[in-house]
Amino acid sequence: MSANSFGKLLTVTTFGESHGPAIGCVVDGCPPGLELDASEFAHDLQRRATGKSRHTSARREADEIEILSGVYEGRTTGTPIGLLIRNTDQRSKDYTDIARQFRPGHADYSYWQKYGIRDPRGGGRSSARETTMRVAAGVIAKKWLAQRYGVRVRGYLSQLGPLLPQGFAWEAVEDNAFFWPHAPQVPELEAYMDALRKSGDSIGARVTVVADGVPAGWGEPIYGKLDGELAAAMMSINAVKGVEIGDGFAAVTQKGTEHRDLIAPDGFQSNHAGGVLGGIATGQPVVVSVAFKPTSSLRLPGATVDVDGQAVDVITTGRHDPCVGIRATPIAEAMMALVLMDQALRHRAQCGDVGTVTPRIPGGGDG
Repeated sequence: MSANSFGKLLTVTTFGESHGPAIGCVVDGCPPGLELDASEFAHDLQRRATGKSRHTSARREADEIEILSGVYEGRTTGTPIGLLIRNTDQRSKDYTDIARQFRPGHADYSYWQKYGIRDPRGGGRSSARETTMRVAAGVIAKKWLAQRYGVRVRGYLSQLGPLLPQGFAWEAVEDNAFFWPHAPQVPELEAYMDALRKSGDSIGARVTVVADGVPAGWGEPIYGKLDGELAAAMMSINAVKGVEIGDGFAAVTQKGTEHRDLIAPDGFQSNHAGGVLGGIATGQPVVVSVAFKPTSSLRLPGATVDVDGQAVDVITTGRHDPCVGIRATPIAEAMMALVLMDQALRHRAQCGDVGTVTPRIPGGGDG
């Protein structure tokens, strides 16, 4: 395969470019009988959408899902589910001047070296527009996980540049455009982004995703580790430069007595491991954090070369996110859900006859 698909029993293949006529995906392996309607995709797609805040790209897409196959009379049939979204707000003229230049920090040069041709309009296939279909596929996975196992996947923005949450409440996350977990800080974030936008620069961010209710046992040893596949899934998202499971890189400075998650009959006493040991879920919350680089689409000039190898200065015009992490929470949630559903199906296929193994320790520990 040419790496446009992922998953083993649940596979997702996406297609389309940022300024093409449409983007789409095929979700194969979803069990039959899941109730599914096109209207169910709207909520998560709007959470990811541009044009809802002055702190994101001004591009406005309706992002209305068309279900092409795999659903009959409101239920999945077990056959491939085809999903399509028409692009309606492309503005390709913004890219005319830079079509022959390699934007520093973007995939322009690497795509050119690999394929010898590239679609410069909005980044083409390397655009985050592609992640719209991941979110759509994730809607299916979230629903199946919730109904079949009671798993809940949700995320939040856990860092914006130098700013960290000074408090935490899940209820606050959906009440602001940043997915920020501490409502009193939102004006500070607004002011920070306003100043950044005026300067013409951009900033990085960190998103944390938590899956509650994941049963102990999901995941495979060695080459199919749950945390390994989560890391690969998150790294496949545009602009991601780092992934942590649980405490992640903080473990470097921790001692073994600090990092190990002690166990008592009433449950785990902490969750430094992020709900995964030996690549297999422990029954605790699965916690993944993702680092997003600052976007390189800037109206500030930067040195580069063109396709003839000549030195030029490039200025990126058009509509861009000054912080790509602001809209990334639903994308990271989708990737978490898709990996978990795939692992659940694989676990059921191999170990469905194992039954309940005792003792079954309550998850405990903080997410």
